[in-house]
Amino acid sequence: MSNESASDGLPRCPWAGDDALYRHYHDREWGRPVISDTRLFEKICLEGFQSGLSWITILRKRERFREVFHGFDIPKVAAMGEADIERLLLDAGIIRHRGKITATINNAKRALELQREFGSLAAYFWRFETRPEHRPDDLRWESLRLVAQTDASRALSKDLRKRGFNFVGPTTCYAFMQAMGLVNDHIEGCFCRAEVEAERTALVRPS
Repeated sequence: MSNESASDGLPRCPWAGDDALYRHYHDREWGRPVISDTRLFEKICLEGFQSGLSWITILRKRERFREVFHGFDIPKVAAMGEADIERLLLDAGIIRHRGKITATINNAKRALELQREFGSLAAYFWRFETRPEHRPDDLRWESLRLVAQTDASRALSKDLRKRGFNFVGPTTCYAFMQAMGLVNDHIEGCFCRAEVEAERTALVRPS
């Protein structure tokens, strides 16, 4: 499969396809390092909603998710209750799955605990950044597409679940890590790869 977009000629990771929204997400967000607690919390929740679905489905509903979950403001989500859950189950603009909605509220409460313990979600999540020596040498699409989880994502998943988080399996955690820049999985030849690597190099890791 070619990694060149048919619409503008820029070489991209093949999964970006030709959907304008998906290309913009690939070009401007995916893999670029994030240290905002709000964005990190949003992403771990939306990755949970993606479970069993495609990311483009979630991406197309992301603005509505942001509306109903108070911009993923962690204390506000943590304060949501049963009435909110029942209301959201009637909202066709999101994924109407009781378990995933409940998990988002639960995970907000657990996120507050992480902030108290580590100072920030960012300081917690970046402890699990994949070390360079654990990265594959082959960064072609044919190889990277086969990697669904890693030792780092399994460690993150295990720790989150021990702390009471839900919908945070190792595959979900790896997708989260890829998206938030804890690993650079833009393929060799993708025009974003060098940009993302430069951003990761310049990043001051939270502690």
